[in-house]
Amino acid sequence: MYHQQPRPRVSIQSGARQPINPSPSGYSPYSFELTPAPQPEEENYYLANPWDGVSLPNPYGERPRAQRSPSPSRASTVAETGYVPPISFPEPQIYRSASTRAPNSTLAPLYPHTITHRHSRSDMDADYLRMQRAPSNLSLASSYFPEDSDHSASGSVDSHGDVDSVARELSAQSLESEEGIRQFQAGKLSENEQEWHRLQEVQRQSVMFEVCKSERDYVFITPLTNASPPIISEQLLPGFISEVFGNLSQILVHHQRILAALFDRQREQHPFVITISDIILDATLKADYRSSYETYIKHYPIAESHHRKELRRNEKYRAFIQSVSSDPRIRKRDLITFLSRPVTRLPRLNLLLEQILKLTDKETEHPDLESLPVSLDILKSCIKSTQPGIEAAEAKVKFWALCEGLVYQKGEILDMDLYDDSRTLIYAGPVARRIRSSSTWNDLTLALLDNFILMTREETKANGVVKRYIMSRPIPLSFLRLASFDGLPEHRKVYDKEGSVLGLRYHNEPVYPFTIYHASSKASKRYTLFVTSDAVRKKWYNALVDAIGVHKARQDGNMFFDPRTLTDGFFRTIGSRINQTSTSKLTGKISSAVSFVSGGRPYVAVGCTAGIFVSPRGREEFTKVLNHISPLALAAVQTHQDKTFNKFIIHHESSLISYSLDLIVHVSQGQAEIKLLNASMEKIAGQNSSVMFFKHTHVGSRVLIIYASKKHFQVSLNLQVLEVLDISEAVMSPKRGLKALQTPSFRPFGDPGYVPKDAYDVTTLVKTIGICTSDGIVIVDPTNIAKSATNVVPDLSDSSANMPMAGLKSKVEGAKPLGLVRMEADQLLAVYDTIGFYINRHGIPGRNCGYISWETHATSFAYRGNHVLLFSDEFVEIRQISTGRLVQVIEGQAIRLLYSGPTANSDDPILFAMKGNKDDQAGVSDKLCELVETSEINTAHPSTPAFGLWDEWDM
Repeated sequence: MYHQQPRPRVSIQSGARQPINPSPSGYSPYSFELTPAPQPEEENYYLANPWDGVSLPNPYGERPRAQRSPSPSRASTVAETGYVPPISFPEPQIYRSASTRAPNSTLAPLYPHTITHRHSRSDMDADYLRMQRAPSNLSLASSYFPEDSDHSASGSVDSHGDVDSVARELSAQSLESEEGIRQFQAGKLSENEQEWHRLQEVQRQSVMFEVCKSERDYVFITPLTNASPPIISEQLLPGFISEVFGNLSQILVHHQRILAALFDRQREQHPFVITISDIILDATLKADYRSSYETYIKHYPIAESHHRKELRRNEKYRAFIQSVSSDPRIRKRDLITFLSRPVTRLPRLNLLLEQILKLTDKETEHPDLESLPVSLDILKSCIKSTQPGIEAAEAKVKFWALCEGLVYQKGEILDMDLYDDSRTLIYAGPVARRIRSSSTWNDLTLALLDNFILMTREETKANGVVKRYIMSRPIPLSFLRLASFDGLPEHRKVYDKEGSVLGLRYHNEPVYPFTIYHASSKASKRYTLFVTSDAVRKKWYNALVDAIGVHKARQDGNMFFDPRTLTDGFFRTIGSRINQTSTSKLTGKISSAVSFVSGGRPYVAVGCTAGIFVSPRGREEFTKVLNHISPLALAAVQTHQDKTFNKFIIHHESSLISYSLDLIVHVSQGQAEIKLLNASMEKIAGQNSSVMFFKHTHVGSRVLIIYASKKHFQVSLNLQVLEVLDISEAVMSPKRGLKALQTPSFRPFGDPGYVPKDAYDVTTLVKTIGICTSDGIVIVDPTNIAKSATNVVPDLSDSSANMPMAGLKSKVEGAKPLGLVRMEADQLLAVYDTIGFYINRHGIPGRNCGYISWETHATSFAYRGNHVLLFSDEFVEIRQISTGRLVQVIEGQAIRLLYSGPTANSDDPILFAMKGNKDDQAGVSDKLCELVETSEINTAHPSTPAFGLWDEWDM
């Protein structure tokens, strides 16, 4: 019967030594001879060749030698490197039992083995005992036998021929043979047959063998693209493959090139491979090799996220992954195993190269001693450079998981710009919030994004999906403020889930509070949250401070509207540091302003408590031109298209009057007397009634003045539209009657009409105007107000049968209309002081009656291009009209909108006033600013220099 041998057998001759001055032609890398392994003294016993599948007929016959001439390529490699491996120890003879060989092995038998006397341990010499090595951690299947009397061997230096026979025998051995290498490279060997063995140089060879083996172990899954019917829709499949597999094809190109070079070296120098470090160094020096791995590794967390997401929602994809796992090449491994292979490849290669360097003899001039440290430095640098990218990608995956589970409050349109590529989840963690006037606690999750902070309550469904319900409106970082972060810890009563019969057993846990609040709602949106330790509280503080600072820097560097100061110091109000002798110079707060051009030069006129002042723009050279105290509104009508008007219109107290615009400038420059200016005054309205508000606008080539007036005991307001006449028309027009003499530059445009008495502002549209009232916005035709059909928007008449509309109605009832913003031909944005919502041209709410909640309580608004600007006492919110997305916030004190131009497409700047930065003996300054719309900066690509540009420099 056969003796089953579970481990390799090694036979080593005694007294083995390295040859002295071996000839190049007869060189053998090992200076010892091999003898067959000893056998037990049992009759008819012999050891089978591990590569054949038949019994040997004569177990005691002479073993024939395998003849093989030295490889020329191997000899040339040794000659080129100049390195001769000094092997001071014998190379083991490998014997595998037939039981350890794959039953379906197709390798042909190479030669039969003869079995001689099996020596006891006492027959072994000291040289053999010194050869014992600890098992290697790199090779899992190979094993060099430990100290065991069943695995002993002895030999004599004279037992066989010269040292050349050793190399020939080694080259004929199973895995060391060229046939075995071809079988290995073709992937036809079993797992147990793909290993090297021990001893220092043998271990070194084993590690290099492991490099070849690991480079070969890649699998590509292609049936996904060829599936019929498609597993993933054809529209989504290209994007899915791009996101999941990334640039794996680029890595495959590098891998195939390295693998071919390793296989060539293996075939050339087998069984003793001198070095592979030159191949690795050549690959790692290539920038495209490193960049390909860096790109893939940084993208891997996102790729894994897409794969797992598709597994959860696509049954076909899940069935496909399960079906391909039965492929023998896959060996029941998940796709994640293969997707992560390039991620672990560089660290694994780094470890293998470190092991090779460790096992390389330092006393020789081996080429690995120079090339391996260079390769290791490059690999370590590449691995280190990928860490920030991996962390960013993991944060992105966590951010996506957060976004997918968010559940918003019904009815509200909340655009947090979550799909922007720059959106990141900075920090998230559990917090507790105590319900007021009770000992009840709510466990929440606080998530800090780079633009918002959210408080959510998590709930895991039966299918494993996590829903995150938003507990309160997310706070933009522009409005987030930090309060106390050093409060004393409090105690929370926590009930024990185990060990309590009635569930009444509890213990107290310390919790540490911190407070955050909304800058525009300091009392109503103030949140005190609790965490488990002071270290966690400090981490939250640092994360919040950093996030707010970075967000502010990004906002300052990416402003949609640039606030520019026109004056900060001329207009003063009373302050605590004021000198009593300076009270006569106080001008009071700015109440109105307008920008205009006269004689090709820009000017600005400002109305305040002391009167009206005019100065060239950009210079604080204000001169008082009129004594009208605190004018409510100003308008400068100079030119429009090919017409010239030269009118400066003032709404002062209850009257609407005009002056010559040119004379206003001349007086401010000291070029005309004030009496000439007073002589140019025309009283437009207010003789028999009080003007409540006015607006000037452009309708085609016409310039219209719309104003509302009210007489004593009048129930409704009288709405009048006047057309401003060109200078030439005003001079030539007949002057009939006293009224004509008083207003020769204005004429009625259509018949006057009536609007509700609570009207307070007017919004101009394309062909109609909207009158803001407490009950809504009244739409009328300005060309014929008396006969035009009135329409009140929004139309919420169907709220009783429409639940979303009923929710919108509850929000609108307590809000104040500010006006309308035209978006498209059939859609408008209705602007209220607290909310905004979309309506069609008939006034019916759209977008499922959704509404946008402003962060502040707006008092007025303006709009330019695609943005609406909401003005409140401390903030200016700038939002996208189409989505309501908050894009910029301007902070200040006592902010007032002064002028926004006649139309949304006007080139006039938006003027507003706010508290200034100066507070000294002259009083507190009132600052006048303008908002200038910016444009996106397009990076210009450098042009190619003209041919011959540097010819004279011989470059």
